[in-house]
Order: sequence, then C-alpha cells, then structure tokens
Amino acid sequence: MLRHEEILRKLSIRDDEYVLRLLANERANLEQSALDTKTHTLVRLAAVIAVDAATPLFLWTIDAALRHGASFDEIVGTLIAVTPAVGSNAVVAAAPKVAVALGYDIDFSLELVDGGDRA
Repeated sequence: MLRHEEILRKLSIRDDEYVLRLLANERANLEQSALDTKTHTLVRLAAVIAVDAATPLFLWTIDAALRHGASFDEIVGTLIAVTPAVGSNAVVAAAPKVAVALGYDIDFSLELVDGGDRA
C-alpha cells in the first residue's frame, strides 16, 4: 500500500490512534503532512480562515507562519487564495484578524482614508 493510500485509509476509518497522534503531537502532524513548515502553517491559516476562528487562533497561526519564513505578502496571499473556496464573507471577516496579527491598524488606516476623502 502506498503512503498516501495508507493515510487516506486511516483517516477514512477514523483510526483513533492515528488521529489522536496527529492532534496531540505537532511534530507527527508536520511529518505526516509531508509539507515543509512554511506551507504547513499557511495551510493551517487557510483552515482558520475557513472556520472563522477567533482572533487568538489567528494570532497563534500567523505567528507560527512568520517564524517559519512566511512573508506578510504570503499570509495576505493566503486570504486571496482561499476566497473562491470559502467565499468573500469569510475572507472579509478574516481580514481584520489577519491585520491585527500582522500589527496593521486597519481602523486607524480607515480613519485616514475617510478623513482624506472629506478634505
């Protein structure tokens, strides 16, 4: 049986030992994914966007992505990449959470834009 087939079989039958190992052991999760660490964290960010997670999970996930070499542009690019799959509502809801994690003050920026429009 090929590696990918074995993993699909374990997940399909909900092999509890395998699934619990993936959930409990970050290293095992990374190794079993066969992804490099940066890609792994960006995929996780995509999932966090898809489920409309709370801001602290965005902060933790984006911090991990940055530590593993993701750029700000790649993190924002993840928002763009998931838009067709998750829809614009999910991406619009996620954008301020991503901004907070990247240290970008959207409210301040919007005030500047709004103030500039009135002048």
